[in-house]
Formats: sequence, structure tokens, C-alpha cells
Amino acid sequence: MWNKKVHVKSSMERKDSQWSLFIGRWQPLHEAHKQLFQQVLDDGGRVCIAVRDGEVNEKNPFTTRQVFENISKEYWDNESVQVIIVPDISSVNFGRGVGYDIIEYIPPSEVAEISATKIRKELGL
Repeated sequence: MWNKKVHVKSSMERKDSQWSLFIGRWQPLHEAHKQLFQQVLDDGGRVCIAVRDGEVNEKNPFTTRQVFENISKEYWDNESVQVIIVPDISSVNFGRGVGYDIIEYIPPSEVAEISATKIRKELGL
């Protein structure tokens, strides 16, 4: 069971047409990521997965386009998931009355132990 910690609660009511945004490198997309997105989907929400447009290096062996295509292929038949590319984000900032919640999902220990670094090593990357 994942725990949910709300850091900022919106003063506005949530609408069904809104999306939950997840920003990351997804290098590569793995089971813990998918379970994270599933938390929102299981609550009837919609997920926007933002792929950071970073440079290829040891921690990012896949191009932004490869990551985008990999995630898009995983969720191609799910209208509740949208994948986008965003600039390489260094911080997420907000002002008061932003109109959305800021939520941290805390995975169970067996999911938290999943490591993209370990997966990249196993893939020989």
C-alpha cells in the first residue's frame, strides 16, 4: 500500500478534466514508476507524464525521444495517460493559491527498493 502525503492542498475544487503531473527522467521506465502512476489511475484520475529533455550521459543513457516513445508505447491504449516532453527542469515552484494539490506518494519498501541505476547496470548501460 502506498501512502499519500499532501504538502499543499488546493483551495479550488478538483475537476474531472484535470490531470496529475509527474515530471521525471524515467531512465528507464520501470515497475515502481508504473505503480506510482497507477495510484492516480486507480482513483479515477488522469496522468500526464512529463519527460525531462536532458542530455545523454551515464545516468541518462536513453535520448529524450527514446524515453518518450518507450512510455508512449506502454500506455498507447490508455486515454487517461498523456506523455509530453518538457525542458530539463531544475525545480518545481509555485505561489499561493495555485489551484492544484502538491502530493507526494510514498511507496512500500519493496517498491522503494527498485532502482533505475541497478536496472541500467543490468542492461549493461
